[in-house]
Parts: sequence; structure tokens; C-alpha cells
Amino acid sequence: MHKTGLVELKAVLAVARHRSFRAAARELDMSTSALSNAVIALEERLGIRLFNRTTRSVSLTEAGETFVERVAPAVADINLAMDVVNLRRASPKGTLRINASSGAARRILSPVIVDYLRAHPDMEVVIATDGRLVDIVAEGWDAGIRPSAVVPRDMVSVPLAEDVRFVVVGTPEYLAARDVPATPGDLARHECIRARMPSGALSPWEFWRDGKSEAIDVPGRLTLDEPNVMLEAARSGFGLAYLADKNCADDLKTGRLVQVLGDWMPPAYDLCLYYPGRRHVPAGLRALVELIGQHRRRR
Repeated sequence: MHKTGLVELKAVLAVARHRSFRAAARELDMSTSALSNAVIALEERLGIRLFNRTTRSVSLTEAGETFVERVAPAVADINLAMDVVNLRRASPKGTLRINASSGAARRILSPVIVDYLRAHPDMEVVIATDGRLVDIVAEGWDAGIRPSAVVPRDMVSVPLAEDVRFVVVGTPEYLAARDVPATPGDLARHECIRARMPSGALSPWEFWRDGKSEAIDVPGRLTLDEPNVMLEAARSGFGLAYLADKNCADDLKTGRLVQVLGDWMPPAYDLCLYYPGRRHVPAGLRALVELIGQHRRRR
């Protein structure tokens, strides 16, 4: 059985409204012959006549009346759905769902997301932090934020922020009371402030030497899940913390914290927003990408 097209249904409904093929064709911006062929094709497919036609008038048959009565509400719902989708495509409206690491979420929240919501009052933003790299398509996210090195190659990526570099830091008082670690192996004799990711897994400390990386599950009696709290713990002199340099830049500048193992730290990495495909990008996501570009140009 052939499927009936929306064009044919709209043709029948237009003729039913106007009781005229010519007027219906004008409404649908079709030629009269094309509209007539659409109606005839549907009648042949149904095996029943929907209209009585004479040279002077057009009227619905009894079957046509029943058909139009049933079909009209369904076509109206389809038209409404298409209008809603087109509106969302044309102007930002709806909900934008972003999956990010906790650090990335903090960096995009202010000022990008705040500015975005102020500029687009019909948009809502949901940001979920996750310690694992999720499949944003399979799990229903509009976009993700991760280091560019781990973004799948089939995704569109947009540079989001300046490079991020990690450092191991402690207070001068803490380091004066213990031997300053010379290699990552020396951390076994230190109080390390460990980080727990939202997934529940402990975040290893990554080091880099001679082009090779090494991830160490450091020992420690204190485990935290928020970098700002980790920074406060390091400031208290309890132990060493593994933090993004931007989180503790002021403390390093004033000497409140001191970096150790500087020769062992991994190269800087860059964060990016990524999403699937270049075609049919939702208006809300497209507006966010444009705003990110504006913020980068201002820096």
C-alpha cells in the first residue's frame, strides 16, 4: 500500500474549504492541474470519490465529508508541530542540555551562560557535571564540554577557553615540615588531597616526563569532590593538592601556595564545546556558539 502524502491531504482540505480547485490552488501556491492530480491520486489510492465535480461547482461526497472531518484535526496538529519546530529553529527557545566536567562547567557558567540567559529569556539551560566521557548523542545531550583531545572526531568542536594547566601545590609551612617531593613517587610520603569525580571514581594525578605520561593514584586521608574546597584544604596547610593553575593563580603569585614537581606536570590542554553535525543546528545551540565566539574575541 502506498503512503498518503501531506501534500495530498492539504490539497483535499483546501478544496473542501473553498469548494473550488482554483481557489485551493492559490492558497497552496500550486497550479490547478497539480492540485487536481493530488486529489485524484488520493481518491484512487482510497478507492473512493471524495468530491462531486461539475463544470460549475465542487462539493464533498458523503465519504468526503467523513474523511475531511477525521483528517482535518490531524493535519492541523501536524501543521502546529511544524510551526513550533520552525520557530525553535529560527529563534532560541526551549531547553539546552550540556554535559561537562565540573571544572569546565564553572568556567562556562560565568560569564558565558549568564550572558546567554540574559540575552535569550525563552531559553533554559541544564548543565550536568560528570566524571566520565559520555556519548552525548546516545544520552540525549545537545552538547558537551571536554578537553579537545578526548572529543570524538565526528563532532563539531568550538574552542571554549584558554589552555588549562595543572599544578601540585602546598603551603610553605607544610613543605618546610616535610621533604619537598622531587619525583611523583615521593608523594607516597605526603598527605595528598584526593579528588572524587561525580561518577564516584577517584581522579588520578597525571604527570609527564620525556614525552610519556603517568597517572598515579595518590595516597591520602582527605578526599573531596569540589576544586574550591580542595584549594581551601591546601591553603590550610593540611597537604598537597592537584589543581588547575587558574584556580590557584593568586595564591601562587602571593606565595601563599608553592608549586612542586613543576618539571613533571603535563602539557596544557584546551577546553571546547562540541556537538554532533553541522546541519540543522538548533537555534539555542547556535546562539551559544556565537556568544562563545564573541567572548573569545574580547579576550
